[in-house]
Amino acid sequence: MGHRLVEQVGPVPSAQTTAPPGRVRKQERSGVAPRVAAFALSFGLLTLVQLLVARPMLVAERFVPGAGWIEVILLAVYAAWLIGLLYDPRSTALWRRRLWTFFSLIFFAQLALGLIGVERFLMSGKLHLPIPAMIVAGPLYRGEGLFMPILFTVTVLLVGPAWCSYLCYIGSWDLNAAVGRKRPAQLPGWRNWFRFGILGMIVAAAVGLRLLGVASLAATVAGIAVGLLGVGVMVLVSPRMGTMVHCAMYCPIGLLADVLGKLSPFRLRINQDACTDCGACAIKCRYGALRPEHIEARRPGLSCTLCGDCISACRGRSIEYGFVGLSPRMARTVFLVLVVSLHAVFLGVARI
Repeated sequence: MGHRLVEQVGPVPSAQTTAPPGRVRKQERSGVAPRVAAFALSFGLLTLVQLLVARPMLVAERFVPGAGWIEVILLAVYAAWLIGLLYDPRSTALWRRRLWTFFSLIFFAQLALGLIGVERFLMSGKLHLPIPAMIVAGPLYRGEGLFMPILFTVTVLLVGPAWCSYLCYIGSWDLNAAVGRKRPAQLPGWRNWFRFGILGMIVAAAVGLRLLGVASLAATVAGIAVGLLGVGVMVLVSPRMGTMVHCAMYCPIGLLADVLGKLSPFRLRINQDACTDCGACAIKCRYGALRPEHIEARRPGLSCTLCGDCISACRGRSIEYGFVGLSPRMARTVFLVLVVSLHAVFLGVARI
């Protein structure tokens, strides 16, 4: 049962570690198709951006006409290279953290350059707050600006709540803060109700400010306060808990991703027969999605973001991706192709 979760977890054995050479070579060859698919999908999506968007979205195109095609190719090659690193479950958690942190650094570096006067690094030349809550609050207050809500919704429909483990520009901060503690502490059972309360307050505040005709400067100050409070949670609370408290308990966009993510066909599931209730996965999860009751029910909690970190920790390999009509291995492959391709596209076009 879930209440017998172990206190210490030893090294996780891997069938690949002792696999015969022939099997290893077969596994290496099997990673070729995902690389080709990631290259093709990334190239196709970025080509659409390059051809159809009137204002150049790719940075290279903004500085040198025609150079955007070079950036398209480089980002597609990057996606193909990256999926080769993520394809082995043993290295997924490490490389997911690295690529996510890299995306955040690029995102905020472009914002910094835009702030000091290089406006080509800004999306439209108009500055918007880089705070996840503003994805929903901004359009409600302004009555316009649906680009980010549409992008967020489409992404969630494609890869579910993986927005919160691969694509959010600020979430990697919370992950890097949380991993400082070896063993994550459990978040309170009422935290989901708290999350709904935060979302309700954000929506009510945005609508109220608009109806009252509050000046944009005051609304901006309120938005900054929300963002700074979130950073405070990352800096002060997440390291103490070893859990991503900002993402799993404070961020309203995280809640929307979790709820709307149920519309995506991707799932992370625990095999009923193979699970031994050892608790290794709970120690690996930083989103609080594998509490004892979740393991006992053989289903991750609402805050699961499909990050897949728990798979490498599972002794019996009982945690797997699910997609209707696909084997667990193929479901994971398709998921990785989609999320890595979106990561490459976001790296090229995501900016404030």
